[in-house]
Parts: sequence; structure tokens; C-alpha cells
Amino acid sequence: MRSPVGDVTRAFRFLQRTPSAGLLLVQLSGLLLYPLMETLPRGRAFFAAFSLLVLGVALRVVKRSPALTWVAVVLALVVVTLALINVFSPHRGLQVARATLSAIFYFYATGSLIAYMLRDTVATTDELFASGATFTLLAWAFAYAFLACQAALPGSFGPERSWLELLFLSVALLSSVGLSDIMPVLPMARGIVMLESVAGVMYIALVVSRLIALTVSSRKEQT
Repeated sequence: MRSPVGDVTRAFRFLQRTPSAGLLLVQLSGLLLYPLMETLPRGRAFFAAFSLLVLGVALRVVKRSPALTWVAVVLALVVVTLALINVFSPHRGLQVARATLSAIFYFYATGSLIAYMLRDTVATTDELFASGATFTLLAWAFAYAFLACQAALPGSFGPERSWLELLFLSVALLSSVGLSDIMPVLPMARGIVMLESVAGVMYIALVVSRLIALTVSSRKEQT
């Protein structure tokens, strides 16, 4: 019989070998945890803790890429500092700065993973998981960009939207679903929405298609 402890050990070793899978798992878990956090009395505290977890896992993945790790570390530290200050002294300017820097961090992490996937001509297991993790990082990046836009220009998306609503909009746009539940109202919001729509198409066309081609080519060589 298979031991549960052995299964956990194998899963832990797999996540050690493929940190991109861990990042993807954490990000996807967030899609189900965020709605629960919004209803809890201490939802903001749980959200802050989970955000730190995502930042930490993302930093671990960036470390494996050819990007400059110290840039991501500095951005993450500044984001955490602004988040702590905002807890004790909420201010709209801090919200704009925190959301903007969070977006920059996630865009940087996205670029790092894309560079990691493009640096060779072999599609490894970790790189396949990285393609999914990159998608979630890009969705988070644009969601923070929407949050910064809303904080700087109230009414950008009509009534003030929650983080989960803006993340929902970002995922819908990036996946080209186009549910149109939330509409950009102000010009800047519409500009960011158009950028994400283009980014989603370009990501599928340039990155995902390349990994699929490499995987198919590798299987043909094996046969």
C-alpha cells in the first residue's frame, strides 16, 4: 500500500524540482480563497498574509530565471513596506503607490518567466508549468494596474470595484472570454484594458505556441 507520508514527500520533492508548479498552485488557490477572505471579519489580514506568500513563491521562481533577482527583491520589499504602512495609516496615495509597484513586480516576474522559457530549445516539465504560472502572473499584474487606476482615478470602472472583481475582469480579458460584466468607463481604464487584450493574444501566439511546438518536436525525435 502507498503511504500518505510517502505521497506527501514525493509531492514536496516534485514542487522543489518544479517551483513553477508551486507558483501556479498558489495562484489558482487564490482564485478560490479570495472570495472567502472578502467575507471573513479579518479578511484584510488574511489577504495581506496570502499576498506575502504569493510574493515569496514568485521570488523563488524568478531566482531560477536569467532575470536580475535583486530587482524583484527590492520591489517586493517596497510593496510589503507600503502594505504595512497602509494598514496603520490608510491613504489613497499609498494605495496608488502600492498597487502600481505591485503591478510592476508582477510584470517583472512575468518577463522573467518568459525569458526562462525562451532561453533554450527544450520544453522541460517546469517550463510547461511556467507557461501556466506566467498567465496567472500576467493576470495579477493587470489586476493591480486596474486597482492603481481606480485608486488614482475614482470611477474608472464605474462604482468602486473590489480586488476580486478587478482580478475577475483581468482573467476574463487575458483569456479572451470577454464576459463584459465590468466595463471600463474612463479613458485610462479603457487604455489598460486594450493593452491586456493585446497582451493575452500575443502571449498565446508567441510563448504558448512555441512550447507546444517544442514539445511535439521532442516527442517526434523520441519516436
